[in-house]
Amino acid sequence: MRLDIPRTRARVAELLAEYGIPSAAVGVLHDGEVAEFAVGVRDMRTGEPATTDTVYQCGSMTKTWTALAFMQLVDEGKVDLDEPVRACLPGFTVADPEAAATVTPRHLLCHTNGIEEAYGDPGEDGDVYARMVENIADAPQVFPVGHTHGYSVALGYAILARILEVRDGRRWDDVMRDRLFDPMGLTSTHSWHERVDETRAATGHLLRSPEEGPVVTPVDHLPRAFGPGGNITSTTREVLALAHVLLSDGTAPNGNRIVSAESVREMTRSRVPVPDPYMFGPEWALGLIVCDWHGETVYASDGSTIGQNARLRLLPDSNTALTMLTNGGPRDGFYRAVFNEILADLGATTIPELPAPDATLDLDLARYEGVYERPGTRYEVSAEGGKLYLTLVVDPVQAEFLQQPDRVRYELLPVSETHFLMPPARAWEDTQTVAIYGFTNGVARYLHTNCRVTPRTGPLPLDHLRAVD
Repeated sequence: MRLDIPRTRARVAELLAEYGIPSAAVGVLHDGEVAEFAVGVRDMRTGEPATTDTVYQCGSMTKTWTALAFMQLVDEGKVDLDEPVRACLPGFTVADPEAAATVTPRHLLCHTNGIEEAYGDPGEDGDVYARMVENIADAPQVFPVGHTHGYSVALGYAILARILEVRDGRRWDDVMRDRLFDPMGLTSTHSWHERVDETRAATGHLLRSPEEGPVVTPVDHLPRAFGPGGNITSTTREVLALAHVLLSDGTAPNGNRIVSAESVREMTRSRVPVPDPYMFGPEWALGLIVCDWHGETVYASDGSTIGQNARLRLLPDSNTALTMLTNGGPRDGFYRAVFNEILADLGATTIPELPAPDATLDLDLARYEGVYERPGTRYEVSAEGGKLYLTLVVDPVQAEFLQQPDRVRYELLPVSETHFLMPPARAWEDTQTVAIYGFTNGVARYLHTNCRVTPRTGPLPLDHLRAVD
């Protein structure tokens, strides 16, 4: 492998200080060879160094693991991706009768089910996913099934987990251990925080300001409801074992077949378009994001918890995978800088830059104005002085901890008639991208950013012009 690890380590150390992230563990799989290193500390309070054996929270990278286990059921003929969920869970119902009857595992895997995450408090017991399915009997639709892509943080993959439990007769945590972790020879990967070796676990951190530096997160792990969609913890080497399965037609590094080659092909080739194609990728596959890097197809799996973050990129054309686990962030600029450093060393294609705004566009700004809202999320899009602005209404508890106002305004710079760049409101944030689309009766119906979709619920309030920070 041509990777210059000492130079890359030094560069990552510089970037950690620049971005206010305590540590990063980096792993590279190239032509079957693994290289890994760690930089920084796993807890700012103790100063204990991070190592390649440090265990990090992988967040929504968990969804790729859950998808892989589900594809085993497909291989065994126990489920069909395109049969209704009701074929596996006869009592499955949501508020919309048509959605209840037609939603399939494929919709859940690629985030086109449209069901609101209204699952209440299902508790922390072993029956949590059964309770989540029971609790959504009155859950409304954010959008009709199959109409658009809208990321489901917890619910969609919890329903998949419940199907796994019913078909296997075991709890999801045990299914993951017996179907994936043990056959792949993984000893540091777990789906439940109580099974994690705390002496090796990274502590999550958040950044309130560069002057203060990273502070320990007030939430050290996500609720069990997030399990199938966000609770796996792992190391760089064991994340690369997952990458090996996907790059090697379903075979683990130890030689065990995990899924069929056909299932891997299905995971990568069954795709739906993503309304905002720039931040992550233009398409979503089954448990994977599909990226276009200068004409080369790259697959991605990302995740964030409250203070820890994970990135995985698969480059089939060069038989390469990169992963990075951190206990701070997320910062898109940090990930791009680190991965581009490594990709350049390997002679592989690098990550494309975000598009530039198009100053020649003459948009009817009134078409975008309005309130876009769902439980826990509210955006207000307004036109002022010939420019378009997005105001994010921040959860008061989050705003208080992060010492920020509860309303933050961003300018939207048009890239096209439906896509916008959103420059940071603070120096330590990154530029984001936003799609506002689905025009009906002269106004947009949806706002899509950070993979999440939020429907337009009405016009702006009369006092929307009041000053915001």
